[in-house]
Amino acid sequence: MECREQIKYLLLQRRMTLTKLADIMSERLGKKISQSFLSQKLANESLRYYELKLICEILDFELDFKSRK
Repeated sequence: MECREQIKYLLLQRRMTLTKLADIMSERLGKKISQSFLSQKLANESLRYYELKLICEILDFELDFKSRK
């Protein structure tokens, strides 16, 4: 599953829109993040790690890296 699809799934789990997520990210980062900008980053797979961490924090999920072996 692509990052975009995973984040959309997490948003559904929390009953939150991409617009609301962008608004909260704007507040936390202290700069304007629009829904279209965030959507474009997801579509282009250009999301930065700190942005992904923030999204997980806002949605109350944690990143977990596991070894394949």
